Amino acid sequence: MKRLIFTLIICIGAMGAFAQTADSTRTDSAHKKKVRFTMGGITDDDASSPKEPDTAYHAHKAPGFSFGVTFSRIDLGLATLVDHGSFTLSPNNQFLSYRQWKTSNFGFDLVQFGYRFNSTFKIYVSGGFDWTHIRLRNDITIQRNTPVLTYTEDDIHYSKNRFSSSYLRIPLAFYYRSHEDASGNCFRLVAGPEIGVLLNGRVKQISDENGKQKFNDDYHFTKLRKGAFVRMGYGLMGIYAKYYFSDMFENSPAQAGLRNFSFGLTLGF
Repeated sequence: MKRLIFTLIICIGAMGAFAQTADSTRTDSAHKKKVRFTMGGITDDDASSPKEPDTAYHAHKAPGFSFGVTFSRIDLGLATLVDHGSFTLSPNNQFLSYRQWKTSNFGFDLVQFGYRFNSTFKIYVSGGFDWTHIRLRNDITIQRNTPVLTYTEDDIHYSKNRFSSSYLRIPLAFYYRSHEDASGNCFRLVAGPEIGVLLNGRVKQISDENGKQKFNDDYHFTKLRKGAFVRMGYGLMGIYAKYYFSDMFENSPAQAGLRNFSFGLTLGF
């Protein structure tokens, strides 16, 4: 997670520099050519006129399809387990007791295909990756290759006991943006459904007795999860929230009704 946070900081710096460059380019373009609106249509300042009306820069994006590689919608936040609508774990799930401030969600998109209707609204489907890291409180080990989700209580203390899942995420987004203000920023609102395809589950433990250990398995994480998300913000930064309607685990009846809710900061959306 430290490496992910470090990567995110680098991205913030790079995107901030890009934003400054883009704003400078926009300003230069606006000075080079100004658009004048008249009753008969649109003319430019090259036309002779006895009067100089007010001029302004107006951003416009043409309708059409788009496809490309991206690095955007970078989410970094907290993950919360919801047990039958409650933030308190039921007796069947007490072994998953976790440290809230160390249980995190991280994700980003890498590819996008969409259609823009106008400068304000577009829809797109994208693909990326999403991780949920649950920092367990108890000295237990989630077992691999078991009929249902099973754990053992250990006689050693773990300084870190992390239970994680990684998913390929595929959101369908409905995107709205306001008109740009004088500084070139605007309000954005994005929402829609999302599906996730399980890539891997992992247990990572650190103890004095065994050092650092990693165990991979599907751990009965739901292979195809369904949920919804919302993102909103101003400029490059914003906030996000995601809720999954699918249970976190499958083929494990004792964990039925246990779901995942995440929220935090998002960048580049």
